Amino acid sequence: MTRFPEDGANPGDPGGRDPDALAADPAAPAFLPGPPCLVERPASARDFGPARGLDPAAAGPVDEDLRHEIHGPLAPVPLAAPLDAPEVAAEYAASHGPADGGAPIAHDPDAPRATGAAVPFGHVEEDEDAVHGHGPEGARLADLIAARESGIDPNEAAARKRADSRRKAEADARGRSRWRLKLLSFAFILAYASVAGRMGLIAASEPEEPRFAGASDTVSAMRAEITDRNGELLAVNLPVWSLFAHPQEMVDPDNAAEKLATVFPDLDADELKARFKDGRRFLWIKKSITPAERVRVHDIGDPGLQFGRREMRVYPGGRLAAHVLGGASFGREGVNAAEIVGVGGIEAKLDAELRDPARAGAPLRLSLDLRVQRAMADVLREGMERYTAKGAAGVLMDARTGEVLSLVSLPDFDPNERPIPFGDVKAADFPTFNRAAQGLYELGSTFKIFTAALMVEEGLANADTMVDTKGPMHWRRFKISDSHAMPARMTMRDVIVESSNVGTARLALMAGGVRQKDLLGRLGLLEPLPVELSEAGRAAPLYPSNWSEISVITISYGHGLSASPLHLASAYATMVNGGLRVAPTLLAGAQPPGEEARVISEETSLAMRDMLRGVVTDGTGRNADVPGYYLGGKTGTAEKASGGGYAANRVVATFAGAFPMHDPRYVIIVTYDEAVAQTKWGPRRPAGWTAAPSVKEAITRIAPILGMRPMLEAEAEAEQAGGGLIASR
Repeated sequence: MTRFPEDGANPGDPGGRDPDALAADPAAPAFLPGPPCLVERPASARDFGPARGLDPAAAGPVDEDLRHEIHGPLAPVPLAAPLDAPEVAAEYAASHGPADGGAPIAHDPDAPRATGAAVPFGHVEEDEDAVHGHGPEGARLADLIAARESGIDPNEAAARKRADSRRKAEADARGRSRWRLKLLSFAFILAYASVAGRMGLIAASEPEEPRFAGASDTVSAMRAEITDRNGELLAVNLPVWSLFAHPQEMVDPDNAAEKLATVFPDLDADELKARFKDGRRFLWIKKSITPAERVRVHDIGDPGLQFGRREMRVYPGGRLAAHVLGGASFGREGVNAAEIVGVGGIEAKLDAELRDPARAGAPLRLSLDLRVQRAMADVLREGMERYTAKGAAGVLMDARTGEVLSLVSLPDFDPNERPIPFGDVKAADFPTFNRAAQGLYELGSTFKIFTAALMVEEGLANADTMVDTKGPMHWRRFKISDSHAMPARMTMRDVIVESSNVGTARLALMAGGVRQKDLLGRLGLLEPLPVELSEAGRAAPLYPSNWSEISVITISYGHGLSASPLHLASAYATMVNGGLRVAPTLLAGAQPPGEEARVISEETSLAMRDMLRGVVTDGTGRNADVPGYYLGGKTGTAEKASGGGYAANRVVATFAGAFPMHDPRYVIIVTYDEAVAQTKWGPRRPAGWTAAPSVKEAITRIAPILGMRPMLEAEAEAEQAGGGLIASR
């Protein structure tokens, strides 16, 4: 066993001699002073071998006082070689056994080196964890030495530490277990509450028959109602039934086919029999049936004939406002539900808005007045019959806001059974064609008022400016003439009143094509209208790409540019409302535009109103005059294009006007396609003979509905005194 001496002893000298004396002795082992320590372990040859530079015979005698603690030879161990703590502990345990039955001794690698401790020259420090390692269950060597010096059992202290560590780990585990149990309990309670709540809802609901499970369960038929400005219902969803068959469940397919053909005359019994037996498992018979038809089918008594609930779009007014509403049809569908989608008119244009659940059932309120719509439709239908016209269109618009109170196109259709084009029928001749908003026509002399407005607005002329109207007028290879004889010179006002093509052409040439095109563009006559109709977006006016001088001439009196009657109504509203452009709309609640919408000045607008009133009192529109309502307007007759030219016996006749002219409230447009008035002087095609009388009839019926009463002459004079127009002129 090797023993290190107590304080003051030299670990390299077994005699305990002073280090200074040993330093002078050449036989003494080399050493450096180190900290006082005492370590016991069995002596090993490695302590004396050549690797240590020592001879085992030089160890000398051992202190006899310590013989009782030694179980082997003692040898001095110089500190020049670092101690291998794990090996020391292992050798100690091998010779003595664990102290007090405890764990093997291990050195504390974290114990600090004593202050002032010296390191032998040439010694290289090793990793202390490797040199002074200790087992997982052993006490650290420093703790062991400190415990023994204090009279404490180190193994008992280590055991207490391990017990404390185990108790802490067990407490943490118990805490985690409690949280898991709480979370699991909460999940069970939540699941039970969900099931209980669902059971409560089912118990409180009304019992109903099981429905056929299919893709239709996800189809929504929600669609908002549509009303006129007064709340009159125009479109609504109503519950109906669909009829379908499961052929494999049918008892007598032949008998069912025969009886179905009697209930629905459009079905063929033989065809149904063949379809019932061709192996299919599902067969549509009718997408929608009436309650009476359902009862008759139910009486057939075949279990293979089944019904599904759904909704369909219904239009209570039938043909009334057909071109405004357009119609709807089924989109995605199943036996218990069908998606309703718009196929034309406002139903198609505002399809997404009508199907939006955010509306919460609120109806879509239109600007139409159903009473006015009916009156306008009746007048135009009577006019078509009287004048044997192919078609007709009528518009009544609020001149201040652009709200459309009536929009009629004839022939019309029933949106409940919207027809499908067939054969080689031209689109413009089919009933679903909207002549008021979709049809593009050369609108004739109704455009002359725009030429007059341009001249006044640009300061090139006024109402009393004299214009050369001597005709015919020749421009290169073209000849421009008037429909009747005109004086050689006329005022600009009379050019409009008498509708002189020659005078208007010369005025337009004075203004020039750039100014003309600019004004027409600002009036909205060169682009589609932003009205809420799916067809209107495709109705872009037609005009020449090269705006030449001959184009300036012809467009000035309404040829060479095609627009819709609704375009014309919007432009006339600007002419008479003080000069502000209004966009036509079918939605109620529109407000008058601001100054940013100004196209012409108020002075120019006032001058145009005077000219338009003169057309009705003294010019080509006399047949439209309605006493007391002070209508002003302009006739327009345009020959239809045919074979590269124009057909004199086929015309589009139009009257565009506003009333009452001293304070315009409404713009009215009536257009006939190929109308002919039979008079005692023979057939007459100009608008003054066809469209003008229809306007008079329409105002006579519509004005009282709108709450307007005829004005007396005294009232007209009062309006004049207040700065209004001379209404009786």
